[in-house]
Amino acid sequence: MRKPIIAGNWKMFKTRDEALFFILKVSEKMPEKEKVDTVVFAQAPLLRCLITRQGEELRIGAQNIFYEDEGAYTGEISGPLLESYNVEYVLIGHSERRQYFHETDEDVNKKIKAAIRNDLLPIVCVGEKLEERENNLTNDVLERQIKNAFKDIPAIEMKDIVIAYEPIWAIGTGKTASAEQADEACGFIRSQIKKLYGPVVSEGIRIQYGGSVKPANIEELISKENIDGALIGGASLDPDQFIEMANAPLKIKKFIK
Repeated sequence: MRKPIIAGNWKMFKTRDEALFFILKVSEKMPEKEKVDTVVFAQAPLLRCLITRQGEELRIGAQNIFYEDEGAYTGEISGPLLESYNVEYVLIGHSERRQYFHETDEDVNKKIKAAIRNDLLPIVCVGEKLEERENNLTNDVLERQIKNAFKDIPAIEMKDIVIAYEPIWAIGTGKTASAEQADEACGFIRSQIKKLYGPVVSEGIRIQYGGSVKPANIEELISKENIDGALIGGASLDPDQFIEMANAPLKIKKFIK
């Protein structure tokens, strides 16, 4: 049984006071870490103050990492700095990073290597645009992104990596892939990992779904065979909604020992 992982991506939202209010409200209401991994990805300046208040169950993650450990790269954030803050998770390859900052599959690959080098656990995002889905190119896009993202990543490192399937057409649009569409895509991702790394790795790796996930649809989504959790955007900004979604796996039969 794969342990579910529920993550919230705050993107460029929340001031320090708003973030602290959120953490103080939710940290004692997260499910036990032995049963569900819960993560909140916050803006870099918030990391230090949130990590000191994250509690026993919740973990605070970074939204980005640069692929070099140091150097003249103004505005970037390094792996050694994140490690020194006791950050555990880092988000890599989010569609907004690809769209607005022109990150390539090769950049994603280098960032995964930087995360591993600095003992950080990557959540690696993949997903297709609307026109790619409409032209039946979803699997082609996912195959390319996975092959390039994990180039030269050894199997021993893959066991802790999480993949987030986030169809770009469902992010921030209110549109959600149906549970069947999401499960089909996550199943295809798993099949590609099997091709690259074999059945042991593919059956163990956790795959999230991201794209307009909210309390009303999370249980249906994560109950599917190949979906092991959710990467949540807008709905994760509300503490009450995040508490509800973080605890949703406790109601799902496949996650109950």
